[in-house]
This record gives sequence, structure tokens and C-alpha cells, in this order.
Amino acid sequence: MLSDRHRRWWRLSAIAWLIVVLIVVAHQVKFWQEDRVAVDILALLPADEQAPEVDAATRKLADAMSRQIIVMLGAPDWSTTLKVATEFREALDASAAGLQEQAIATATQMQQAIAAYRPWRDRLLTPRQHEWLESAADEALVQEALAALYRPGAGPRLSSWGSDPLSLWAQWWATRASESPAQPRDGVLWLEADSQQWAVLIFETTESAFSLTGEPVYGHALEHAWLQATKTAPEAVWIRTGVPLHAEAGATQASREINLIGWGSLAGVVALSWLAFRSLRAIALVAASLIIACAVALSATAWLFGEVHLITLIFGASLVGVAEDYGIHYFANRLGRPAAEPISLMATLLPALVVALSTSVLAYAALGITAFPGLRQMAFFSAIGLVAALITVVAWFPFIDRGTVKESRFSRWLGDTLRVLPRLSLRSLTAWAVVAVAGGLVIAGARHTRVQDDVRQLQSSPATLIADQQRIGHLLNLPSPAQFYLVQAESPEQVLRNEEVLTGRLQSLVDKGLLGGYSAISSWVPSAATQQRNALVTERVEQAIIESINANLGETIARPDYASQPLTVEQWLKTSMATLGQALWLGGIDGRYTSVVMLRGLSSLDILPALESAADGLPGVRWVDRPDELSSLLERYRKSMTWLLIAGHALVLAIIFLRFGNRAWHAWFPTVLASRGTVAILGLMGEPWQLFNVLGLALLLGVGVDYGIFLLEHDNEPAAWLAVLIGAGSTWLSFGLLGLSDVPALRAFGLTLMIGLVLVLLLAPLLRAPGAPASSSLPTPASP
Repeated sequence: MLSDRHRRWWRLSAIAWLIVVLIVVAHQVKFWQEDRVAVDILALLPADEQAPEVDAATRKLADAMSRQIIVMLGAPDWSTTLKVATEFREALDASAAGLQEQAIATATQMQQAIAAYRPWRDRLLTPRQHEWLESAADEALVQEALAALYRPGAGPRLSSWGSDPLSLWAQWWATRASESPAQPRDGVLWLEADSQQWAVLIFETTESAFSLTGEPVYGHALEHAWLQATKTAPEAVWIRTGVPLHAEAGATQASREINLIGWGSLAGVVALSWLAFRSLRAIALVAASLIIACAVALSATAWLFGEVHLITLIFGASLVGVAEDYGIHYFANRLGRPAAEPISLMATLLPALVVALSTSVLAYAALGITAFPGLRQMAFFSAIGLVAALITVVAWFPFIDRGTVKESRFSRWLGDTLRVLPRLSLRSLTAWAVVAVAGGLVIAGARHTRVQDDVRQLQSSPATLIADQQRIGHLLNLPSPAQFYLVQAESPEQVLRNEEVLTGRLQSLVDKGLLGGYSAISSWVPSAATQQRNALVTERVEQAIIESINANLGETIARPDYASQPLTVEQWLKTSMATLGQALWLGGIDGRYTSVVMLRGLSSLDILPALESAADGLPGVRWVDRPDELSSLLERYRKSMTWLLIAGHALVLAIIFLRFGNRAWHAWFPTVLASRGTVAILGLMGEPWQLFNVLGLALLLGVGVDYGIFLLEHDNEPAAWLAVLIGAGSTWLSFGLLGLSDVPALRAFGLTLMIGLVLVLLLAPLLRAPGAPASSSLPTPASP
């Protein structure tokens, strides 16, 4: 019996927890009003702790594209394409979907950009132009200038003949414009490819690409506009891409899975609780503990991390299957001890519940020590949720649960199934036969296990969106944010010089057709040294041309003066053209200036080794293959987490040993065997083995040993076995539903637990400690 002092402390604890829950309720109202749910998949990936500049570059490139949606509308003839584009724009405007079209540069804006560059006209040459001016004879250049002066249709001029007798200025701008195959036509960007006349429309979201509601707002708006635009042009085709579309697809999928997993798990808990207890009070209390657990976890996560990721909510929905164990364990023991006072019963259950909680929190802590911010958040959410669930059960149930709990035929039958299950002794031939079969299964599975650490397997966007993205990237020669070069130096000038050496090497790949091109700051702002060389050669050549023309034709043409100082990156960033390359300049990082050189039109992944070797021996130049680096990171953490899992098993065994002594292995060993069996079965299924399978085994360690702990604590009582079965059933349902997720990481996690939990549930009673009750504390078993 509890003393009066202990009862008073228990009541004070219940009141204190009520105050905490009320604070959480107030926070929940504010949280959902502020919309602090993040869905940016980059937030789940680890920062490169060894290279912060890589992480900064990746995020800046992602930010530059996070609001952009590109739509390409095509038809066999331009008139049809233009009509479809016009009607598409009108329908999209009417949808009020929050998409604003980016206007293409007008003639006035282009003239303003050209004027901003004009003071440095003589310093801006392409490498080919410089080579031509250096190698050509003066007489040949004079003839070329005369031809440009008198030849009709010699091409557009951006300045007077005297200012640019060889039309170098127009050619330089044409080279810059050729980086994109789409050109202005009739107020839109036009491209001819694949026997289609394409109109390229670029939109920006007025809200953040990741401020989503779980509904495909942008996708539906684009689909509706497309249907309206093609009513009279069924032959038209379209493709679209953009980070907002991928983010929205992920959010829609996540919202669907939250409902499926969360509500499905809760429905399973309610159904199992009703079958076992036939008590609305028991169901209501268990459900309340789950709701409070999720709410407290959500508030604590938002407080610590600032926002909660949508994937955390999906993962947290599976918390239902673990957190309900405490409430079910309480009510199952109420069936076994109907005469016991609730608060006294809870006092006897508390040690086992605390040990079970410790092992589960330890398993989640293993998830939290990885470098993946998403996993840290999921682990914290789940660990806090379990703690909150246990506190709710311990603090409130003894005071709220004042009625009786009646045994059902189903609960009596379930509890007494333990009596008919054999207990395998390590001295029996049967046990060794089981070990032999299990060993053969493990060996067979190990031979079929296929390790897969490629980060691309985590891609969960719809296949149509991925295909459209690849096609648009090819048609528009878009730069890839996945592979690029980082260029660093002590000054902006040295960065530009390093870039020029690199782009010189890349140009050879472009000339061979292996690379579509590259985007670099030095293309717009050559280094001061290059500008000086360009200024000297243009002054010499143009002055010679003008003097020859003046002498032969009696003219008095004078070459204008240009800026005496080179164009700098700082000056360029203030011009309107800087928007074309703002993602390429990272500025100062750790005391060094950093830029990005991006690649366009990769012919295939086979060229990646050549691109990597292009940076060999160049000071301050680093090749970045983001998918390859993240895949290496996944591999590294898979291996380290495997060793950590082994250490976790040893630590869990030590914790159980402190409570149960030499009998501790009966609670621990079933999980060991289940873990090995899970690896084997997944191998035989052909499922790739990856980090998230290892993390699933880490959670299996925390959850699986609970079943053995409950059996040990209560000496294999039918009530304890009933609690194990009902808890395991709802836990399996939760994580089994995770196995149906379209998010590859969650699916791997869910499949691991789906298989592992079944194996633990089968092995725990077979390897239970001796001393199973000779007779049931429940009535004689009845048929279900």
C-alpha cells in the first residue's frame, strides 16, 4: 500500500501535468495559426560539416530556384503555339493560384543593360575574339571593318561604327545570349525542337514554395489552364517543372500518408482496445494519452527546432503504435487484478514501464545522433512523445479510472494463449533445430542482401514530373544544381582568374559536344588581368583600323575613351544583369571569396569523371557531385550506425540486467534473433539494404525488448501477455502502414519494423524465462 505522503505527491504530479498540458493546448492553437510546418526536402539532409561552402552553395542554388516554375507549350506550328500560350496565361491568371509570370526583357531594358556595360566595352571579349584579334593581320582586320561598314545586313550594331568597327560588342552579347536556346518572339520565349514550336513560360510563386496546405494548388491550376487552352488545339503538348511542383507533390503525398498512418493507427488501437476491454473509458483514456503525447511532442519540437518538418509528422503518426503500450499495459493488468486499487496497481507497474520507456528512448536517441537534421527531429519528437504518454498514463489514469474493467472472451482467450505456446530450452533438440533453421535463413538472406546507398533512391516525386524536368533541362540547356565547381581564393580577382583557367579546360569538352556549356561569373566579369589584355588588343587593332580608314577615305573618325579601371564583381552586382548569375557568387565564406561554376547540357553521367579531372591541379577549385557526396554520407552513417546498433544492444542488455539479473537475456535475445531474421528476409525479398533499414533495427531494439520486459516483470502472467499482444498488434499496424509509404526512406524503415516486430512477437514467448504460471489468473480460456 502507498503511504499518504506518496499519494499526495502523486496528486501534485497529476495537477502539474495538467498545467503542462494546458500550456501545450495554448501553444497548439498558435502553432497551427503560424503555419510552421516545413516540407523542404533539403532540410532533411545533413550539412557538409567538412565543407560549409558546399552546403552554402547548394542552399543558395536551391533558393534561387525555389519559387520558379517553367512551362513549355508546344505545337507543330507557331501560330497554334502562340494561341495556346495566350489562352493558358489567361486561364492561369483567372485561377488566382498565386503564380506570377516572369516578363521577358524588353528592348528598353536590354538597352539599359547594354548602357551599364558600355564603359567597359573594350575590355569585354570572348576568348575566341581575343585569339582572332591577336592572330589576324591588320590589313585583314581593316577589310573586315570596311565590309561591316558597307555590307547590307551585316548584322545588328549596338554602337556606332567608330566605337566598334569590328562589331565585337554585338558578338560578345550574342555569345552571352546563346547560353539559352530560347529566344524572344512575339512577347514570349521561343524554341524550336523535336518537331515542335515551343513557347517557354516562366512563373514565380508569390508565396514560398514550401508554404503548402497539402493540396496540389499549383498543379491543379496548371492542369486546369492547360485543359482550357487546348480545347481548340488537341494536337498541342506541354511539359512543366519546378521546385514548387516537386514540393507540392511531396506535401500532398505526405498529407495523405499522415491521414492514412495516423488515423489508421488510431483506428487499430481503438479496435484492439475495444475487443480486449469492451470499455469506452479504457478506449477514451488510451486515445487521450496518444493525443496528448503527439501534442506535447509537436510543441516541444517546434520550441527546440523552430519549425516541424512534414516528414516528422508522418513519422510521428507512427508514434501511436508505441505510445499506446503504456495505457494498454495498465488496463490489461486491471483485468488480471480486478480487486487492486488503481493507484497501487500503477505503483507496481511503474518499474517495468520505466525500463520499457528507457529502452525505447535509447533506440530513438540512436536515430538522433546522426548528422541528418530530419532524423534528429523525428527522434526528438518520438522520444518526447513516449515520455509524455507515460507521464499521462502514470499521473492521470489512477485518478480518472474509477470504474471496473470487464474481461471479454477475446481478452481471456488472448491472455491464455501463452499457456499453450511452448517454451524452448537451450538444452532441447527442438531449440537447436530452430537455431539451425534460423541460421540457414540468415546465411541465405545474407547472400542475397544488396547494399544500396545511392541518395537518388530517396527521390519520391512522381515519375511524370521527373521525366518533364529532365526533358526541359535538355531542351533549355539548363544548369544542373547537382554537379558544379566551387572556386575559392583570397580575393575576388583571384577567384575570377581561377575560374578562367577552369573554364578554359571546360571549353574543350564543349567543343567536343560532351558538354552543353557552363555558367560562370568570369563570363560576365573577366579578371582584371584579362580585361587589361583585352583593352590593349582592342585599342591597338581598332586604332589601326580607324587610322587606315581616315587615311584612305579622308575621314576624321575618333575612337572614344573607355573606363580606365576594370569592371569589378562589386560593380557588376549592382547592374540588372546580375540577376542572371546571382546564385553564382557566394561572397565571403570563412574569410575566402567563393563562386560557383555551373554546368549545362550534360550529355550523360559518363562524363562526370572527365569533369572531375578538369579541376585537377587547379588551386582553389573543387569539383562537387552532390548526389555522390550524399550517397557517400549515407554509406558512412550506415556503417557507423551498424556499429552503434551493436553497442546499443549491449547497453540495453545492461539496463535490463540491472533489473532482472541473469534472466535479462530472455527479454533481450528475441530481439537479437529478430534483427538477424529481418535482414535475411529483406535480402530474400530483394529489398536494398540502406541506412534506414539500420535505423529501423535500432527502433526494433527499443520496442522489441519491451515485450520480454513485460513478461519478465510479471512472471509470464496472462495479463502481461495480453498487453504484449494488443500493444504489438497496434505497433505493427502503425509501422506496417509506414511500409506502404511512397517515401522510400519511410518505406524501408516501415518494412524493417513490419517484419521485425512479427519475429519478436513469435520469439518472445518461445524464449520466455522459466516459471510460466501453471494456472491462469484469468478465467478458463473461452473460444474467441
